[in-house]
Amino acid sequence: MASLAGRLSRAFLIRNTAALSRNTGPKAVNATGPTFSRTAVSTTSGAVLPKPVKVPFGMTRMVIVVIPFLYVGNLISKNFAALLEEHEIFVPDDDDDDD
Repeated sequence: MASLAGRLSRAFLIRNTAALSRNTGPKAVNATGPTFSRTAVSTTSGAVLPKPVKVPFGMTRMVIVVIPFLYVGNLISKNFAALLEEHEIFVPDDDDDDD
C-alpha cells in the first residue's frame, strides 16, 4: 500500500513538474497543452513589468485598522476574564504554603 502511494505521488510530481516547465528542449511533454509559469515580474514574452502601484499612506492605514481592533480585543478579553472570575471559573486557589 505504501509503495503504491509512493509511486502515485512520484508520478503526480513528475507530471506536474513537466506541465509547469516551459515547453522548450527535450522536456517538452505536452506541447499543445497550457503551460503555467510565474509571471509576477515578467510577461510571457520576457519583458519586465513596471513597478506595482504604491499605496499611499499604507503604514498609516494599517495602524488605523490594527489599533482599534487590538483595543476591542483587549476589552473583550478583559471583560471575559472578569466574567470567569465572577463565576469562580479558573480562579487560582489562595494556598498559603508557609512550610
